[in-house]
Amino acid sequence: MKFCSDCGAAVDFRIPPGDDRERFVCTACETIHYINPRLIVGCLPTWGEQVLLCRRAIEPRRDYWTLPAGFMENGETTEEGAARETWEEARAQVRDLALYRVYDVPYINQVYLFYRCSLVDGSHAAGPESTDTRLFHRDEVPWDELAFPSIYRALRAFFADREAGRDYPLAVETIYRRRDAGG
Repeated sequence: MKFCSDCGAAVDFRIPPGDDRERFVCTACETIHYINPRLIVGCLPTWGEQVLLCRRAIEPRRDYWTLPAGFMENGETTEEGAARETWEEARAQVRDLALYRVYDVPYINQVYLFYRCSLVDGSHAAGPESTDTRLFHRDEVPWDELAFPSIYRALRAFFADREAGRDYPLAVETIYRRRDAGG
């Protein structure tokens, strides 16, 4: 950040009075500009024994497979955002959303929230940010072509919970760097 969004003056990167970390502070009006982690919300949609994945049409990780997810918008709940992203990326409507996985990803300043859910009628199609959508059984998932560590972890946990007959417990994990995906 170079300029204050309130008055247009230059900003410094310093510890403001009463704080404990560096922030962007306006040199003229003293406005403190907080830069905080971004929330990514998405769904792990199922249809019978299959999960819905989207092939990314955009960077980063273009042409890799992902769960439908994206940045939360102002004025919506995390659940509404997850359902919206599923519609935007996979043209799929979902129901019975239940928070399933939260991933803190401090190395890129993001937090991911994934909701388990069911497709309303099984229909799906590529939206503007996808080149393809497809339903996969566990043994068909393109594990080496998944876009992000959070996607890999969420799918592994989901299939493990399903096979173990667990009630899909909510879990919170931290991904410290990309190679922490496992597998």
